[in-house]
Amino acid sequence: MPAAITEEQHARDRRTLLDAAEDLFYRRGVQAVGMDELRAAAGLPLKRIYRLYPTKEALIVAMLERRDRRWRGSLAAHLDAVADPRERVLALFDWLGAWFAEPGFRGCAWVNAHGELGPSAPAIAEAARSHKRAFHAQVVDLVGAVDASAAEAVYLLAEGAIVVAGVHGDPAAAERARAGARALLAASGGADAPPAG
Repeated sequence: MPAAITEEQHARDRRTLLDAAEDLFYRRGVQAVGMDELRAAAGLPLKRIYRLYPTKEALIVAMLERRDRRWRGSLAAHLDAVADPRERVLALFDWLGAWFAEPGFRGCAWVNAHGELGPSAPAIAEAARSHKRAFHAQVVDLVGAVDASAAEAVYLLAEGAIVVAGVHGDPAAAERARAGARALLAASGGADAPPAG
């Protein structure tokens, strides 16, 4: 009789599987990656994988939820390092620019997964919507400290930059969105006017 799997081993297997899934799904797309390829990358038997996540959809949702916590946590840590509320709003776009410039950047994992499977996979669609709601709330809180009336526009600038960077492979989209946010806040009285020239 095989030894029982400990909680520590269970957590390690889950982490290994989610790491492999995130790498493959983000890099190649969720539909392009089969379970055999995932098994080989994770070094886990298929039986073990299906015990951890009974369906591929459940694995994708778990991967998206974990990525969401890490992604928004990284953004929050970056913003927390900036004291001035106006500069914090602009720092959002600096963080996005750094993300866009990362090797292997392939756009928004949630938009990508939703675009591939959302209409046929309600749990994946909900994971994408949940991420977007949480990011929206993060931006609204951030901008609300400066000018609540600009929050929706700044959020749309950030989302637009993410899409442009992903589709066009253009990290400079963050700089252009930052300039737009700065001008928007200046026009509403929420930030100093941009310097001339």
